[in-house]
Formats: sequence, C-alpha cells, structure tokens
Amino acid sequence: MATTTSMMETARNFFEACETGKGWKACKQWCHADATFSCQADAVADIDTLEAYTGWMAGLLQMMPDGKYEIRSFAADEERGNVSAYAVFRGTHTGDGGPVPPTGKSVEGDYVYVMDFDGDRIRHLTKIWNAPYAMKQLGWA
Repeated sequence: MATTTSMMETARNFFEACETGKGWKACKQWCHADATFSCQADAVADIDTLEAYTGWMAGLLQMMPDGKYEIRSFAADEERGNVSAYAVFRGTHTGDGGPVPPTGKSVEGDYVYVMDFDGDRIRHLTKIWNAPYAMKQLGWA
C-alpha cells in the first residue's frame, strides 16, 4: 500500500491536472488505466471511467474559461487507502457548449473528491456534488 505522503502527492498532482482541464493525457500517469468514476448527479450519470470524467472536466472548462478551484481541505486516510479533497469551483458560462447557449451566469459550488488507491495509483474516484444547485446557478435548470 502507498504511504500517506505518496498518496497525498499523487492525489494533489491528479487534482491539479483534472481541475485545470488537462484531460486524461495528463491525468493518466497518476491513475490505473481502468480507473473508475462515480457520482450521484444526473450531469455525469453516464460517466463511469476516470478517463471519461477528466474529458468531461476539460469540456466544462471550455464552457467556463475562467473556471478555477479553491481547495478547502485535503486529507489522507492511510488505513482505508484514500485521499479526500474538498474544494469550491467558481466559473462563468461564457464559452460555447453545455445544454444551452452561454448564459453569462456564474456558479460557486462545493464538491468533494474521494480518491481510492490501489498501490501508488488512483483506482476509483467518487465525486460528491450538489449538481442541481450548480445547474440552477448557471441558468441551466
């Protein structure tokens, strides 16, 4: 099993690459090739691989080119082999894409990633997110 230090480093590197829209090409070095993804939100209900999710995030940042995150907490649980990251995402829908043309509206939404490790790589990511609230802020719902 990975140490707390190595899990934290891997998780931070993955988080930064994912949340800045670098996609799977950049993120895969910290993940198992078949890493899975889950989230109880309609917006990403059809996504079940981490590769697909990192692509979704890259697309989101094309719709919200000013999108950025603020980390509020980053913690490792060595006993359970995971790292949790709590952050706030902020962005404005000014770019093409999404369910409607650009609304010019902004979102400020809390979310948590729980990154489960197998060895020194991420094998699964669970996203905890109030998607309906975010969609309403953006004028998408």
